Amino acid sequence: MKRIYTILTLAVSLLFFNCNSENKQDHSNTEPAISVKVHQVTDGNASFLSVSGKIKAVNSATLSTRAMGYVNRVPVNIGDSVKKGQLLVAIHNADLQAKKAQVDANITEATAAFTNAEKDYMRFKSLFEDQSASQKELDDMTALYEMAKARLEGAKQMKNEVNAQFEYTNITAPFSGVVTRKTIEKGDMANPGQALIAIESPDTFEVLARVPESEISQIKKGIQVNVHVKAANQIITGKVDEVSTSAVQTGGQYLVKIGLDKTKAKILSGMYATVQFPVERKTKSGMVLIAKTAIINKGQLSGVYTVSQSNTALLRWLRLGRTFGEDVEVLSGLQANESYIISAEGKLYNGAKVSIQ
Repeated sequence: MKRIYTILTLAVSLLFFNCNSENKQDHSNTEPAISVKVHQVTDGNASFLSVSGKIKAVNSATLSTRAMGYVNRVPVNIGDSVKKGQLLVAIHNADLQAKKAQVDANITEATAAFTNAEKDYMRFKSLFEDQSASQKELDDMTALYEMAKARLEGAKQMKNEVNAQFEYTNITAPFSGVVTRKTIEKGDMANPGQALIAIESPDTFEVLARVPESEISQIKKGIQVNVHVKAANQIITGKVDEVSTSAVQTGGQYLVKIGLDKTKAKILSGMYATVQFPVERKTKSGMVLIAKTAIINKGQLSGVYTVSQSNTALLRWLRLGRTFGEDVEVLSGLQANESYIISAEGKLYNGAKVSIQ
């Protein structure tokens, strides 16, 4: 009897599970289809050439020193605005101060000797004209005068050398700008050639882009281009200022420098940009593009909904590349002959019934 009871209990449980599953399936089938719009994947082989680049300030400098010594002061911080000639780094220079004092003493001595030699020379020159001194006496006095004059000039040049060395112990701003990097603090040891501080002028920017060898022949100096800055979501106009004629050090990529027009867009050095040249692309890239508005982001993953053969939503994960205006390059996950959902009149999820408008 106990065995029969167990079998009956299992049968009833299975019947209840099947009925419940059928109810769920019936309920799912009764859900209305979500109305969606689809777009065909865009062929990226456009009539313009697009390459990646990086924004940098036109005026930028990384300052170093030829002197060795402990840093006495660094009166500026990253982000501070500085004026041309303003002190940025002061390095201990007691040895230079002592050398300067020696040079000043040498100049004083040389000046006194030169003044005395000049008086003697003028005196003997007058005596020679009166035939009261011989030619040899005048020649000897002239030589002494010229030597004293040379010693004084040498002492003055030594002072110029010391003053030039002082410029390497007091690092000043070569132009007005903003401090962008500081690699030294008070008390640190500064070494010759070591980068100490960097500044840039944030009013004018340029883009450094690399163009492949198959396309560089079409890029000419002076042509107008569009530069899309993804971080600022802005398209800025610019002009090609320089075109490199060598790719020996850049792995087959030719450096092109684009000067950006004045803009109110918030752009900063180091931002990545896409440069669109108004020239016909010679080589076909097979690139595919999708609209940015269709992308679904979940954590570090990016995807897009497509329509399955059974008219249900299917989420496809993608690997994305560069941005071109309102479109994004798809590196993998979607082919050029496929469609994707651009908008929906409801919340999409995997398996949701959809109806294409």
